[in-house]
Amino acid sequence: MPIPDFESIMLPLLEIVRDGKEWSMTDAESELIARLKLTEEETSQLKPSSTTETLFQNRMRWARFYLKKASLLDDPRRGITRITPNGLKVLQQKPNSINIEFLRQFPSFIEFYTKKGKRKETTSSEIKEKSPEDMIIDGITEIRENLEEEILEKIMKCPPAFFERTVIQLLEKMGYGDGTVTGKSGDGGIDGMIKQDNLGLDEIYVQAKRWENTVPGKEVRDFAGSLSSKKSKKGVFITTSTFSTDAIDFVKSVDSKIVLIDGEKLAGLMYEYNIGLQSGDAYQLKKIDEDFFSE
Repeated sequence: MPIPDFESIMLPLLEIVRDGKEWSMTDAESELIARLKLTEEETSQLKPSSTTETLFQNRMRWARFYLKKASLLDDPRRGITRITPNGLKVLQQKPNSINIEFLRQFPSFIEFYTKKGKRKETTSSEIKEKSPEDMIIDGITEIRENLEEEILEKIMKCPPAFFERTVIQLLEKMGYGDGTVTGKSGDGGIDGMIKQDNLGLDEIYVQAKRWENTVPGKEVRDFAGSLSSKKSKKGVFITTSTFSTDAIDFVKSVDSKIVLIDGEKLAGLMYEYNIGLQSGDAYQLKKIDEDFFSE
């Protein structure tokens, strides 16, 4: 039989972990292979442009990813997955299959999949009108969006000190100078500092807030006060959430140069500067060399 697509793997994967125990992905893969009666040849077929990940492992990873976005699976720690109460409720309904359309009934999936209204839905007719290269570009864009979403999820599960170190590392990678994490009690909310020159004549102060709620204007005003106490006019306020209109308007009205980086921008910068990411597969698109065939 052909290797199942990722949607066809969703229901069997959910059924395998229905016991509520923590499953390693290696064990879940073995159970899936047995249930789907895949041959050794099928399970050893590598994904194009990969020397390590098989095509089945790749599709299984995407199945797990989408089930997580619908809150049917949860990852308590690296390489481990388990079913959620919502996942058990779905299995009690005894669905014939689970696919993207099925997952649209869950608010968490809708929020993820529509990206708060930014992602445009694609109809079947539009898919037919797209060239193969257009579809590749769309796929790359979706992979990036998914990774950026996961970056923020990972950050929220890590200790606050990890977040402070991460934003300093990002600013260093962006070329702003040597950074130091300074966050401690009595430091006026300053979590880090970037020295833009070797003598420390020009410094950028950083505040990093790992929040889920919108950052109000008061927090940014307090940060501006901390800059004044440091006799500095440069600051970067980074959060995993968003900034209120009041906060955004405030930084436009002060003499100090304060840059606000919200969660979406943060994830985008971490993607761009390869912070917390590994290089994956590289796909090369080839085209005919017209000069070679010309007489």
